[in-house]
Amino acid sequence: MAAAAVVMLVFASCVSNKEMTYLQGVDQMYSTPQSIDKDFGLVIQPDDELAISITSKTKELIDEFNNNVVIKSGSSSASTGGQSAGMMYFYVGKDGTIDFPILGRISVKGRTIYQVASDLENQIRASHIKDAQVTVKIMSFKVTVMGAVKSPGTQEYTGQRLTLLEALGRAGDLNNTAVRKSVLIMREENGVRATYRVDLTDPKSVFESPAYYLQQNDMIYVESNKAEKVKGSTSYTYLTVIGTMVSTVASLAALVVTLTK
Repeated sequence: MAAAAVVMLVFASCVSNKEMTYLQGVDQMYSTPQSIDKDFGLVIQPDDELAISITSKTKELIDEFNNNVVIKSGSSSASTGGQSAGMMYFYVGKDGTIDFPILGRISVKGRTIYQVASDLENQIRASHIKDAQVTVKIMSFKVTVMGAVKSPGTQEYTGQRLTLLEALGRAGDLNNTAVRKSVLIMREENGVRATYRVDLTDPKSVFESPAYYLQQNDMIYVESNKAEKVKGSTSYTYLTVIGTMVSTVASLAALVVTLTK
């Protein structure tokens, strides 16, 4: 009985190469270069942290903004040689707005950093600084990778583009026991929670998934295969103990037979 269980476990542990290989057939699918239609630009969400800087050639004009920084500021200057009001940090409220010095409350939810930068630049140029240049960055871009990967945890990212494959790579890749055909991505966006399943062995499933380009606070979960689940189960522990006992008894019996000859 125990021997049969061990044999079954060995067969369950075997995973075919087809289930382990990523993006099967991708070389044929993209042998002719294809344009990328998806937009990877992040959109600003409530609870994001934004870093905003204003640059002008005239220092006196930006002092008013610099004096109104209520969170924290840096002392970096623009590469153009102009004067900077430093880096101002703003947390986006639940209503999707920030309180910007002088200009007041501004709605940023659902907009890209480029749209917000352009809007701020136009407002500041119209009322205060004719040559103002504004840059905006999302500083709170992080994703969490859990499950059957080598280095699970939360990853912080400073760029604006992070793919599912990159996040898994940053997590050290999947373990040999991972199920590559059904990676789960959970996402909260606009007050709604959504889930996506991606088959890493299928290029179409990967590249056409809405979750291929990750967003802030995405959670990736990689499930272990059945063999790993069996290995960690109580039944497996019992079978291991029984197998050890049977092996010990068999060894003792063989020894007794040898000594009695």
